[in-house]
Amino acid sequence: MDKIIFHIDVNSAYLSWSALKRLSQGDPVDLRSIPSIIGGDMEQRHGVVLAKSIPAKKYGITTGEPIVNALRKCPSLVVESPDHALYHQRSQELMDCLSQFCPEIEQLSVDECFMDFTPIRNAFPSPTAAACTIKNQIRESFGYTVNIGISDKKVLAKMASDFKKPDLIHTLFTCEIKEKMWPLPVSSLYMCGKSSAQALKNLGIQTIGELAQTSRQILASHLKSHGILLWEYANGIDNSPVISSPVEAKGIGNSTTLPKDVSDRREAFLTLLSLSDSVSGRLRKSGLLAGMISVEIKYSSFQTVSHQMTLSAPSNTSQVIYETACRLFDELWNGSPIRLLGIRSSRLSDFTQPTQLSLFDLPEEDMNPSLSSGENTKKDSPASPSREKLAALDQTLDLIRKKYGESAVVRGSFLTEPPRK
Repeated sequence: MDKIIFHIDVNSAYLSWSALKRLSQGDPVDLRSIPSIIGGDMEQRHGVVLAKSIPAKKYGITTGEPIVNALRKCPSLVVESPDHALYHQRSQELMDCLSQFCPEIEQLSVDECFMDFTPIRNAFPSPTAAACTIKNQIRESFGYTVNIGISDKKVLAKMASDFKKPDLIHTLFTCEIKEKMWPLPVSSLYMCGKSSAQALKNLGIQTIGELAQTSRQILASHLKSHGILLWEYANGIDNSPVISSPVEAKGIGNSTTLPKDVSDRREAFLTLLSLSDSVSGRLRKSGLLAGMISVEIKYSSFQTVSHQMTLSAPSNTSQVIYETACRLFDELWNGSPIRLLGIRSSRLSDFTQPTQLSLFDLPEEDMNPSLSSGENTKKDSPASPSREKLAALDQTLDLIRKKYGESAVVRGSFLTEPPRK
């Protein structure tokens, strides 16, 4: 089975992240909509361009050029100093978000990474559909855009993500090299810097296709081992795997932007049920228990609120997470229309570690989505199943889904429209 690799790259990361921070502080102007750059010092006007807006690019401003040159090209250019603490924070948020889709991530820099999509390919209709889901989730959750390149090789995925921007998905599989990559100038090839491009130009090599068809010996005689590397990349030769760094999990969560704003408690509960199934399944797959659950609500006004609760005993069962999430939701929701809902687990521990049992396995209240707000059927409900029975049920469902697919078992709650008040 051929590998499927994504390369995910934030569009003008520094500029986007700084622009969003200024907007959150009340600045009426979005740096991304005007000629602007990140870099150097605005007062002293020294340093180089680290990132540029699309309007700035139209003035011929390029990344890496001295700021004084950029100001000559566009005297009205807005210069924003870099905020590396902010960029580190946004980078970590992005990687945490991506790891919710797939943990096989190799971070290449603060704003880009490779993802080995192969292990989760059957969970989506196609790699392009999955990339679209990821891209849209990032835009909806964080307010900035990414490009995603899809390929069977890392270097080709990287090249694909550099095609037309922003907020786009491109493929560049080995079978597409001649059509999509070979006509490009050699300067656009990954790892081909200015000096290498000039050396190739001196040899009469203008395009990646011409480089790919040049003798390896000629390239080695002029560019040494780097010439061989460029020849291999031009021919799509790259067998390097995605190397994910094993990092101790601080939390596992999932969130979803709703198809329409929701003002119905029971509709919100159905979404929380789906998110609980997702989070609990990932916890079990990782062999972890959660000691704390938090719920996030983003209103249609884009105001975001969250609330958390410590569990009486660590758990990874869907029912415990769901009932806790519903309690948190009722404490948190102010009745306004909801745009996004999220559940996150934290205080993770290995499921093999001994845990302190509670006197009560589960909350007494029934959080069935079919109940209207304030209903209490405690005295009419049967006794809650034990923690062991819930764990056994989840394990059985995991086995069925693993063997027959995620849609093999579907909750009855998701088969009909939620009841109206």
